Amino acid sequence: MTIDIRLLGTVELRVDGQLVTMGAAKRRAVLAGLALEANRPVSLDRLSQMVWAGPTPASAVANLRSHVAGLRRAVGDRIVAHPGGYELRLAGGELDVTEFLRLARDARAGRDSADPMAVIGRLAAALAQWHGPAGDGVPRSTSLDNRWATLDEQRLQIFEDLADARLTVGEHAGLLAGLREHLAAHPLRERAWGQLMLALYRCGDTPAALSAYRSARDSLYDQLGIEPGSELATLHRAMLDRSPELSWVPPVVAEPVVVAQHRVPAVDGSWVAPRELPADLVAFVGRTRELADVVAAVTGPTPAVAVVCGPAGGGKSALAVRAAHTVAAAFPDGQVYVDLGYQTDMPAEEVVARVLRSLGVAAADVPQHPEERAGRLRSRLAGRRLLLVVDGVTHAAQVRPLVPAGPGPALVVVAQRQLRSLDGVRRIMTGALGDADGRALLGALAGSERLDADPAATRELLRLCTGLPLALRVAGARLAGRPALSMDRLVAQIGDGRRRLDWLAHGDLSMRDRLATGFAAVRSEDEVAGRLIELLGGAPDGQLLPDSAAARLGVTAERVWRALEELIDTHLVYLDEPAGYRLPALVREYAAELTALPPVPRQLINGWRVTTGDRERPAFQGVLEHL
Repeated sequence: MTIDIRLLGTVELRVDGQLVTMGAAKRRAVLAGLALEANRPVSLDRLSQMVWAGPTPASAVANLRSHVAGLRRAVGDRIVAHPGGYELRLAGGELDVTEFLRLARDARAGRDSADPMAVIGRLAAALAQWHGPAGDGVPRSTSLDNRWATLDEQRLQIFEDLADARLTVGEHAGLLAGLREHLAAHPLRERAWGQLMLALYRCGDTPAALSAYRSARDSLYDQLGIEPGSELATLHRAMLDRSPELSWVPPVVAEPVVVAQHRVPAVDGSWVAPRELPADLVAFVGRTRELADVVAAVTGPTPAVAVVCGPAGGGKSALAVRAAHTVAAAFPDGQVYVDLGYQTDMPAEEVVARVLRSLGVAAADVPQHPEERAGRLRSRLAGRRLLLVVDGVTHAAQVRPLVPAGPGPALVVVAQRQLRSLDGVRRIMTGALGDADGRALLGALAGSERLDADPAATRELLRLCTGLPLALRVAGARLAGRPALSMDRLVAQIGDGRRRLDWLAHGDLSMRDRLATGFAAVRSEDEVAGRLIELLGGAPDGQLLPDSAAARLGVTAERVWRALEELIDTHLVYLDEPAGYRLPALVREYAAELTALPPVPRQLINGWRVTTGDRERPAFQGVLEHL
């Protein structure tokens, strides 16, 4: 069982990637209190002070036991009872507060190093852990208030540490918007006012820098009745004097020295810094927590590996690419992108060869023996700040040779499976988008006014797309491509269960193609798993019991159990208690196609042959698409 507790924003609990509904704010407070004291017993008296403001009610102990029982249903024996209290046992990486503090500590420890980009990457990863005010959603005026205030203050300090680091490397122009937003929320931060002044000055806008000083002085005097401190006043005087010390001068460091200290030369003495990341999606919404997790994983300790997994069409690739662009500055030696296309027969040695070629190794110089290839790659990557992104992975063996053996490189893997046999890596699940994020994605593609015009149809469209980003992108693309298409008309089209996957395709975006790829990968490795999907697709109630499935397939029940566990891992099946297995809605649509009768013979209608892939398509569809 993997647990993910979020306290840096709305308090959340996820178990094995699934959000746990906790309901009452006091239950969230119990979780927060136990998590902040993780792996240490917390007495009922202390826990009461964390949950209730003011005097503790007589029913406090009974209520606490009830809330703990509710949490135990989700996390099991991770909560241990002690005489007069409880203990929540967490592993590394399961609490965002711990990750934030670790990344901040590592960044501060490396401030004097010769690799400022690595420090910037760690500071950015620390801030990426946040998604709102600390402890949002729990009762206030409790003993936890000081903890939340301390964490919020540390967040501000890390933001300003990051601004300092970026000023050091000459990123003054890119800081302006963020610093202004920061100061709008926290106008008494003198350090941030000084950073804004310096960034403006280095951009050549001295009047704006001096105006920022006046704004800082006004804020401090109006709210606190004090003048700016000596550091800010000294900076202001230096700007008035046009002091040359304020200008940014690129550091002069001989490249051979940097290589000797931080990089191991390639075997042939050359180095190519690849820049292979695909373009980032403009319409990317939600996934704040997941993005923070990927960033933290690849900028964290060795092995710096993130496995992004989830259902077909779940936005795994988009998340991985967004994260890679987010941290690209922290990997100046390059970014390599390889798409395996979910090919189960793609051997690891070919993946290694592709990466070597991306790093400038001629095809004729790639070693023939798999172990030699892997060794050559490790030699080239050792100590280098290089990011590898491998998409479309079907099993762990394909990327095992790419797992970093030491500090420097990082790896992002995109897979439908969770790749459990990879040790010590961070796994990030991409589930369905919530209604708010799904609506935001549709609105970004088709225009929010289209959605506002028919709220009921919008809600139904979100339901039909089941929160999958690919399905939502197809629906949004259809709306954007046909301004006259009404929402209720599109809902009617996609709501037709016999043709839903026909309508969830547009250009090179296709839910059917993505489902077919995932199904083919599973069936090529396990024929029983493929037959189980077909059985589920043909089941009248959409549910399957392992014993009956074993009898129908002529295999043992144990064999069916193993295949079902594999299907759950690939997100093609989910367990519906008690002990029944079902297909997600769009997977069921695809499975029903697999079990359907052979298609009727193709017909010529008005001289047109109308087909879609291997299935027949009504002749009027081609006309409707151009109305």
